[in-house]
Amino acid sequence: MRGHIFLWLGAASSLGAQAPLESVAIREWTVPWEKSRPRDPAVAPDGNIWFVGQVGNYVARLTPETGRFDRFEVDPGTHPHNIIVDRVGNAWYSGNENAMIGRIDGKTGAITRYPMPDSAARDPHTMVFDRMGDIWFTVQSGNFVGKLIVATGKVRLLSLPTADARPYGIVIDRTNRPWFDLFGANKIGTVDPITMQLKEYPLPDAKTRPRRIALTSDGGVWYDDYVRGYLGRLDPKTGTVKEWPTPGLRTSLPYALTVDDRDRLWFVETGRQPNRLVGFDSKTEKFFAAADVPSGGGTVRYMVYDAKRMVIWFGTDNNTIGRADVGKLGPPVS
Repeated sequence: MRGHIFLWLGAASSLGAQAPLESVAIREWTVPWEKSRPRDPAVAPDGNIWFVGQVGNYVARLTPETGRFDRFEVDPGTHPHNIIVDRVGNAWYSGNENAMIGRIDGKTGAITRYPMPDSAARDPHTMVFDRMGDIWFTVQSGNFVGKLIVATGKVRLLSLPTADARPYGIVIDRTNRPWFDLFGANKIGTVDPITMQLKEYPLPDAKTRPRRIALTSDGGVWYDDYVRGYLGRLDPKTGTVKEWPTPGLRTSLPYALTVDDRDRLWFVETGRQPNRLVGFDSKTEKFFAAADVPSGGGTVRYMVYDAKRMVIWFGTDNNTIGRADVGKLGPPVS
């Protein structure tokens, strides 16, 4: 406990002494379907932005250049949670309340359905493509991590050893290994893609609740602690953890998290209104940028970085899709 107190005080003092944070330019598009919780945007190969309306029970696509929205109807009771787009422009969404993953043909709009093989896997949550084009995903309340083999449509589920672990965010590293955070526990999990063996890494503080996850090029596994208000890094080789208190400290409620191509972490403090986007440089270990979400945000739950355009996309509970221009911030690329 004493070690955690020292870390908190030291990091908080350095935060107050550093230079003012740079501002971030944010633009938002108002979604035409009210109170539908637009979320989890994904960038298609053509630059269009797919997203889901979790409360509104739809999948949609935004053309940023024109502001046009196209809506795709899904099965009643789907309440899609997350969406990702493959290399040829097909959109895959998780049916958070009907135990399936769906694929929308990017050209025809036709839907193909992939049901869960176990009724206990009732709530597919967040998905990610691996390096073979297959899909790994979390099942929060069902307490599974799953893999969908795209070529065959076969779904494999792995039950987690920690009860009520609530697997949440998920990412893939350079070795094709998935990493995910366990929001119901103070743990980070991973799966060996060859042996399919699960491993869990405990985080030092029992009160830690990691909500989203990201990877830096040095192999670091990053998480934001929603309960304690920290940004943390797990070294998977040694199991050691280093943490930094977020600017909002214990009232921060950091939620959406992503990383850019300069190994800078970006997260949203949702414990304040308006929500605040914050940038952290993993190399200097300093917070360097911040901006309030113009619409207020309500809650920003998920973000994705578009390396081609150097922008971050997010959805808000205030019925907007947002874009943050982060490419020109910070010191020049060396």
